[in-house]
Amino acid sequence: MANRLADETSPYLLQHAENPVDWWPWSEEAFAEARRRGVPVLLSVGYASCHWCHVMAHESFEDEATAEYLNEHFVSVKVDREERPDVDSVYMEAVQAATGQGGWPMTVFLNPEAEPFYFGTYFPPAPRHGMPSFRQVLEGVATAWADRREEVADVAGRIARDLANRGIRYEQPEPPGPEELAGALLELTREFDSSRGGFGGAPKFPPSMALEFLLRHHARTGAEGALEMAERTCEAMARGGVYDQLAGGFARYSVDAGWVVPHFEKMLYDNALLCRVYAHVWRATGSELARRVALETADFMVRELGTAQGGFASALDADSDDGSGRHREGAYYVWTPAELSEVLGEEDARWAAERYGVTQQGTFEEGASVLQLPAGEGEPGGDDDGQRAASVRERLLRAREERPRPERDDKVVAAWNGMAVAALAETGAYFGRPDLVDAAAAAARLLTEVHMNGDGRLVRTSRDGTAGPSAGVLEDYADVAEGLMSLYSVTGEASRLERAGVLLETVLVHFTAPDGTLYDTADDAEVLIRRPQDPTDSATPSGWTAAAQALLSYAAFTGSSRHREAAERALGIVRALAARAPRFIGWGLAAAEAALDGPREVAVVGPGTDTVTSELHRTALLSTAPGAVVALGEPNSPAALDVPLLRDRPLLDGRPTAYVCRNFTCDAPTSDQAVLERALRE
Repeated sequence: MANRLADETSPYLLQHAENPVDWWPWSEEAFAEARRRGVPVLLSVGYASCHWCHVMAHESFEDEATAEYLNEHFVSVKVDREERPDVDSVYMEAVQAATGQGGWPMTVFLNPEAEPFYFGTYFPPAPRHGMPSFRQVLEGVATAWADRREEVADVAGRIARDLANRGIRYEQPEPPGPEELAGALLELTREFDSSRGGFGGAPKFPPSMALEFLLRHHARTGAEGALEMAERTCEAMARGGVYDQLAGGFARYSVDAGWVVPHFEKMLYDNALLCRVYAHVWRATGSELARRVALETADFMVRELGTAQGGFASALDADSDDGSGRHREGAYYVWTPAELSEVLGEEDARWAAERYGVTQQGTFEEGASVLQLPAGEGEPGGDDDGQRAASVRERLLRAREERPRPERDDKVVAAWNGMAVAALAETGAYFGRPDLVDAAAAAARLLTEVHMNGDGRLVRTSRDGTAGPSAGVLEDYADVAEGLMSLYSVTGEASRLERAGVLLETVLVHFTAPDGTLYDTADDAEVLIRRPQDPTDSATPSGWTAAAQALLSYAAFTGSSRHREAAERALGIVRALAARAPRFIGWGLAAAEAALDGPREVAVVGPGTDTVTSELHRTALLSTAPGAVVALGEPNSPAALDVPLLRDRPLLDGRPTAYVCRNFTCDAPTSDQAVLERALRE
């Protein structure tokens, strides 16, 4: 019989709707039930494409005896971390403080006042590798609750007070200057893996935000080392197993330091961020590899994650049926020599095995290999241009399509769709792919029509075109605003910029403290034991640094000193963290580069059908100037009058004209593409 989760919209919660565990969604009613029964709360947090979440569900939450014990001694609450990042953030902070590590599934025991007192992540069904079994943990917690209630209450109270007192405070914040950004580059250089790309060791995550900083730093300063680190990392990831060599798109991370074996789940946010990074690498270097990967990643998002309503689904699962009825991580993606032979025949199979690094021993489990692309392959004039390579890839793709596919988490997350809008709009504009710009516009429509209400408030998720129950958090407002402004720069549709302004007004009114610090939840959101506030990047830019960049861009479009000052106050935290932890404040460093460079403001005015207008517009979009904003419109048109950057910008001698300004100073207007390019480079 289905439990209470059957009424939810989250695919992750629905995965647990048939569990024998008497699950509750996160709600006041669940905690009222715990108070009524006088029992603690088990909080289990995960997400739909999480491999170990599935493992623990199969081992424990589907087990009748475990469920019976849980139902007798606890009120069990299941949370989708992607739907409720605020709940996840508060309790993950407690888990990390108590255990020194975190991850999902997250398992936390709370009193009925939602105060935590015992923590963990995955627990096995039997004792293993020094870990107690889940049943042992449950019995230990139940015994402590029954026999040492006062001690448990004291621990929970102390932890809750400690969390509540962790707010960030600073006075007279200043954004980082050239010295701090140079120090961040130096620290990244120390952590750089010069032989394999990326930073640090295993597991190795795509450092999307740090790469954006490196590209912007090179553009501002000419530092070749910054560009080399970005190029080396991007090439290593593109050639590794973390990138899908057949169909495009990136997996979540590499379990090793060499990008060989990924954790196979594919997240929208990773692919949106990396699509944009590779497009920017091409913009800076002309790399054909970067161009190919940017386009393949964009096509992957549209093809595999696009929803019927125009948005983008959250993720593809890591696991799938291996053909024998057993769910196994990576089963959809890996190959053995025998499988290659079955699809390609012996001769082409030998060629493909050498090309993609498929060995008898395998690079993954049970003799299977993850496809890689060695250096030298896949470049213009090489095998990738040949009929054999195209034929092999096509046949392997067709064969793979016959395998059971990974499940898809089809909820639409506002922030991640905002990232996808920005990536697809820019990639489509750079490479002459209007279909990608159309896909960005469709997602933007869904965000503004379904996720956004008339008061400028966002909901976090939707599914099948229906808004979800959770309020948007700071990253939703910032990333959707960023996506709308990027789309405006490409299309010149002023309504996009207007809606971005509405969202950023909500950020200033409801998410910003008087001292300029930012909170992840609005001042009128559900009250948790702590109002979450984290400026550091994790898998995505923090809401804090994403808001700083969005506010900065909006100020450049509009001349608003209020938005500029808010951005600079927010960037004060980057000054404090720049040299100590640059890998975890990369988007803030990228925003700081934009602030130092201006950012440059480009207005292109002229008839939209005019070739010169198009050439000037494309030149402006292809500028590597950090954070440059581009406004497009016909002079004195109603749309242009709605954009301050376009006002009072006449044509030069009746010809389409570009204006470049920064720091309250403008260059002479020009109709010459070469002059514009030089102005944006100097």
